[in-house]
Amino acid sequence: MTTHSPPSTTRPTILIVEDDAHLRVGLRDNLLDEGYVVSEAPSARDAEPLLREREFDLLILDVMLPGEDGYSFCRRLRAQGVKSLVMMLTARSLEDDIVRGFEAGAQDYLTKPYRLRELLARVGALVRRAGTAPAQVTTFGGYSLDLGRRTVTKPDGAGVELTRTEFDLLAYLLRHRERALPRGEILDAVWGRDVVVDPRTVDNFVSSLKKKLGWTSASGFSIHTLRGVGYRMEVSSP
Repeated sequence: MTTHSPPSTTRPTILIVEDDAHLRVGLRDNLLDEGYVVSEAPSARDAEPLLREREFDLLILDVMLPGEDGYSFCRRLRAQGVKSLVMMLTARSLEDDIVRGFEAGAQDYLTKPYRLRELLARVGALVRRAGTAPAQVTTFGGYSLDLGRRTVTKPDGAGVELTRTEFDLLAYLLRHRERALPRGEILDAVWGRDVVVDPRTVDNFVSSLKKKLGWTSASGFSIHTLRGVGYRMEVSSP
């Protein structure tokens, strides 16, 4: 069981309790990318010490845990006075199972396989209910991107008109700045795994982004093309 924290300690805190290591690590990494402080455990038993150490804004509980299942664990936590909001994850989609999750004290219930963008949107809604939210404004080379308002502003204060997909692409490149991003990864994250899109579509959107942002070689950021791979965004130090 581990804890991962971005620099700020005021970020929303999330505990993932999931026995599937592959799913747990993937979810952890995506939540870290969104700016959350993330802890993880493979079972209810392993999660208990973490819950004694701190109060989490949100618990993401898998239903089919080894030992004590998610329903029982959630009920026990509520009986102990734990106030954290709870999202339950399960492969079960029957109405009785969903009702059982809410009766155990959960605030949300998502069935597997889930779409990452939907899960992240639900997590965002839940942490806002908890009174916390991840950083909403990102600056890059004098520009600013506001996730909450979904706006982009140039250094001179002028707004930049972006489509939904262009905005999502820019936000993803910024979250993963300084890292080589394959086109396939970008497509999955921005367009979705269930959408069939030509990989070269990314090239067209990156080109459009640069034009709309008014990028020049003197700009405080750059989006490098990595031949045969994808892209890497770099931002100059202030």
